Amino acid sequence: MRRPSRLDGPIGPHRTEQKQAKPHFNPFDLSGNFVIVPDKGLDRTFSFRFDNGKLTPASPAFVESRESAGPRHVAFHPNGRHAYVVNELDSTVTTYAYNRASAQLTPLQILPTLPETFTGNSRAAEIEVDRSGRFVFASNRGHDSIAVFAVDPGTGLLRFAGADLSQGRTPRFFATHPNGRLLYALNEDSDTIVAFHIHPSSGRLSPTGFSAQTGSPVCMVFSPGQA
Repeated sequence: MRRPSRLDGPIGPHRTEQKQAKPHFNPFDLSGNFVIVPDKGLDRTFSFRFDNGKLTPASPAFVESRESAGPRHVAFHPNGRHAYVVNELDSTVTTYAYNRASAQLTPLQILPTLPETFTGNSRAAEIEVDRSGRFVFASNRGHDSIAVFAVDPGTGLLRFAGADLSQGRTPRFFATHPNGRLLYALNEDSDTIVAFHIHPSSGRLSPTGFSAQTGSPVCMVFSPGQA
């Protein structure tokens, strides 16, 4: 039996949320050769090479985030040259340059997912890059909104465009439709999935009027051929 790849490092300083390694998400990169693992408990995002069914640490093996940032999920730009990590505990998104040959993540920028006027408690959850590569979305639980960022096509850097309310409580997850025109917010604590139009030029969201009632929705995927 193969020994599992370990996530090692000092735990973060948050007394309740960072008691041990706590990976939330481990997707393949666009090449399928590497697995990227944000670890909320260690304030690190790890890179592993995937070969013949086995994971081995890449070189470098990880990139550190701010203390108590709590990296949770990662999304890749369609060009494969940039990756975006949403940090749960401090409600930020970090932009990284991504080396497709080594899986090295080089930090370029960090931005809040919350409006400047919001001073309450909130935690970020999901992140996604739209299929055109023009927008990045991230969800806020507490502010109960979907943050919208515009992507600079040359640098991959983000500009905060605003945060649109999710029309429910605690949007733990969201998913964009394969047609690129719709986003579905999954409001875990109000038991609803709410559909939004994505504005083609700004990326901002407006409710379509469709809402489905379902118990504590936390994940949604579309079949590969759906459009």
